[in-house]
Amino acid sequence: MEKDQKTNEHTVQNKEAFTEEQQKELLAKYDPEARTREYKGFLNWVVFIGLVAFSVFQIYAAITQSIPRQTLLSIHLGFALTLVFLLFPARKKSVHQTRLPWYDGILAAISIWVGAYYPLNEERIVNTIGSISPLDFWTGLIAILLVLEATRRAVGLPITVIASLFLAYAYFGPQMPGFLRHRGLDIEALVNTMFISSEGIFGTPLYVSATFIFLFLLFGAFLVKTGIGQYFNDLAVAFAGKRVGGPAKVAIFSSALQGTISGSSVANVVTSGSFTIPMMKRLGYRKEFAGGVEAAASTGGQLMPPIMGAAAFLMVEFIGGVTYWEIAKAATIPALLYFSGIWIITHFEAKRIGLTGLPDKDIPKKSVVLKKIYLLTPIFAVVFLLLDGNSIIRAALYSIVVTILVSLIRKDTRINLKKFVDGLADGARTALSVAVATACAGLIVGVVTRTGLGLKLANGLVDLSGGILLLTLFFTMVAAIILGMGSPTTANYVITATIAAPALILLDVPPLAAHLFVFYFGIVADITPPVALAAFAAAGVSGGEPIKTGVNAAKLAIGAFIIPYMFVLSPQLLLIDTNALEIGISVITALAGMTAIGAAVIGYWYRRVHPIERLLAAAAGLMLIYPEGLTDILGAVLFIALLILQLVWKRKDTNKVQTAQA
Repeated sequence: MEKDQKTNEHTVQNKEAFTEEQQKELLAKYDPEARTREYKGFLNWVVFIGLVAFSVFQIYAAITQSIPRQTLLSIHLGFALTLVFLLFPARKKSVHQTRLPWYDGILAAISIWVGAYYPLNEERIVNTIGSISPLDFWTGLIAILLVLEATRRAVGLPITVIASLFLAYAYFGPQMPGFLRHRGLDIEALVNTMFISSEGIFGTPLYVSATFIFLFLLFGAFLVKTGIGQYFNDLAVAFAGKRVGGPAKVAIFSSALQGTISGSSVANVVTSGSFTIPMMKRLGYRKEFAGGVEAAASTGGQLMPPIMGAAAFLMVEFIGGVTYWEIAKAATIPALLYFSGIWIITHFEAKRIGLTGLPDKDIPKKSVVLKKIYLLTPIFAVVFLLLDGNSIIRAALYSIVVTILVSLIRKDTRINLKKFVDGLADGARTALSVAVATACAGLIVGVVTRTGLGLKLANGLVDLSGGILLLTLFFTMVAAIILGMGSPTTANYVITATIAAPALILLDVPPLAAHLFVFYFGIVADITPPVALAAFAAAGVSGGEPIKTGVNAAKLAIGAFIIPYMFVLSPQLLLIDTNALEIGISVITALAGMTAIGAAVIGYWYRRVHPIERLLAAAAGLMLIYPEGLTDILGAVLFIALLILQLVWKRKDTNKVQTAQA
């Protein structure tokens, strides 16, 4: 029995899958978060101990919850800045550096001072609130510059440039044109706001990073140590591998699950794509289509509850009055529609080019795979804990404990002392880019708050659209996609939630729907050409042309460009003020609409779809998706007519073939 199990587990491994070294190279090429130095000897131990200490501090803070907010955030930022300057080189070409340049040693030392400054001076700062000493000023100014540089290294240039422009806007307020003009902040007031107060660097974004996000990233690191990532692949192959176009459906299935433990579209593409893309190519999918499937599915991983992208935790604080569970629950139907859309389109493509499923030798026995179903216990634990009313912090802590306990069941999943300490280091390493990105986003929020820019831009957006909701949604979508190109989801969400979401709320869109709208489009920027980082990473695995891969990914994820409009116009899809009947009707019509649009995109349903049929199918799909009684009826009539036509012509084609063979 043990022999059979090993054999079946072995068959799940794809012989063409990328090696770990190749995966690292791809990540370093397309994901700034993976461009770290690789030390050996003493420096390696210094960084490792620093990462472990970071995690231990965060766990202690979460358990005791006794550290004052500003002190917690200051130490959190100090750890992140110090480790970023130790790990991330100033230039992309220096990724494989094994020595620490002298200037980064100095920056790391200054970062320790910045992190310790507030805890050491807390009493004085609190007692003299509103004024700052010369030392406060210079420390604050240095802290702002360090945050900008650390963000450039660990996250990328776009968000750094945006934050710098916002700071310039705060200073040059009196020189701004029209409605953008404001009184302006001098350098001292700017530093006071950004460093001393709780409106800038130490604002809501960094608070969420230091509490909710860090713990869930740590939870993800421990899930990886149990081998759950590979188990997702095994589970996907066992249950989807035999279906038409099996490898593509494996990619969709496994990437949706992988999103639970990866908050990065690019990382998700490289880890699961190195396994699924070679399988798709071997079966007959075009390089660009195979890469597009993986990019679209991996990007959607951040939209999939129960553990969505890090921005979902920010949403709790930005909206106010909602729990994380309410957000995850509201996002469930849109996420299922998103992945259903990709599944439908890949199914039609597989049928169009005549692809079958994987051969039996490449598919593990379900009985063998299901023996490890216990590995999903931590995921179910998160859902139960959140549903039971536990705080996000408590749910994350308990889930980490459950993960460790579950890992002890079998020797091959067991987290021993070495794996435990490595998990602490890995969790902290993943959190570095999020910490500096949220600190940088705090600069933007601070400017928006002090200058009133958010309300000005929201009113300007509404005026530009003439108060027409669909136009406002369109402008908001464009802004979110542009800001999301090359920016992490967290920073992108903070900007759009501060600037664009208020415009939608002014037009009576429910706050949850408005924030999920900008959240969606910030994420799909990763597969929207010309800067489609997830698609470019997928092209690196598939060997396809990057822009064509991006176009294919955008076509496959067309649902992501439609679904947000759906839930804004029909909040029932977010389970807002609705009942089971309305939900059922909305889901059924939406799925039918996605099927029609999939047929229009691929040009195949039960048989080839003629150009006029494609136009009619697209029209039927849009009418079914649009949440209104008359359009649903018209769309349903057209859908049924096209379906009958397809089935009749399919039968005629079959009869012709049979007659010819006879």
